[in-house]
Amino acid sequence: MTQRLFITGTDTDAGKTLISAAYLLKAQQQGLTCLGLKPVAAGCERKPSSSLMRNSDALLHQQYSQPAQDYNIHNPIALQAAIAPHIAAQQEQCTLTVDSLMQACQPALRQQPDLLLCEGAGGWLVPLNNAETLADFACALGAPVILVVGMKLGCINHALLSARAIQQSGLALAGWVANQLPPRMAAAEENLQFLQHWFNQQNVPCLGVIPPIDALNCTDKQQLQGVSARLHWPPGLKL
Repeated sequence: MTQRLFITGTDTDAGKTLISAAYLLKAQQQGLTCLGLKPVAAGCERKPSSSLMRNSDALLHQQYSQPAQDYNIHNPIALQAAIAPHIAAQQEQCTLTVDSLMQACQPALRQQPDLLLCEGAGGWLVPLNNAETLADFACALGAPVILVVGMKLGCINHALLSARAIQQSGLALAGWVANQLPPRMAAAEENLQFLQHWFNQQNVPCLGVIPPIDALNCTDKQQLQGVSARLHWPPGLKL
C-alpha cells in the first residue's frame, strides 16, 4: 500500500526540496520504491534547442525517485516565471484549480510506490487562484503533512501560523523539520528550543534538525546522504 506525504514549508526557500530529496534518498536506500511529485513549479527553464520546460527542484524529485519516471510525471505543470504560481499561470493563459491540478497529477497518483512524496510550492497557503490554495490541493490529496521550518529571523511566527493552519485544515501534521539556513541566525539555539517546546506541546514530533550547510549540492548523493541521515520518518508511517 502506498504511503503518501505532503511536504510544505514556512516560506519560500525554507528547504522543502532539500528535505523532499533527502527523504526520497532515505526511502531509496532502504530498498523502497518512491516517487517525488512537484505538482506545480514556477521558475522553470527551457532546455536549449527544445520547447521542454524543466525545474531544478522537480529534477531532484526525478533523480531520487526509484524508479525514476518521465519528467512530466514528476512535474505536470511547469511555469516559466519565478513568481507566485497563480500569477505565473495567468501570464501563460493557464488557470490553476484544485481539480485541474489533481487531474494533471493522475499519472503520478496512479503509480503504486511504497512512498509517494508530494512537495508544495512556497508556503502552506500559496494561491492557485482567487479562491483556492495549495492547502486545498493537499486536503484533496489527503496526505499527512511535514512542515519544514526555515530557521531565520521570524521563523517562530511563521512556524506557529503554518502549524495552526495545517491543523485547522483537518490534515495530520505528521512532524516538522528544523532546517538551519546559512548564515546561522542569531540566537539559533534559543529559537530552536522554543519551537521544540511548542511543537512538543502539540504532540508534533521533530523529525530532524539540519545544520547550516554552505554550498550544498543536492545533486551530489554523498552530500545529500548527510542530510538524509539526520531525518526520521514520522511515527506510525507504514513503510
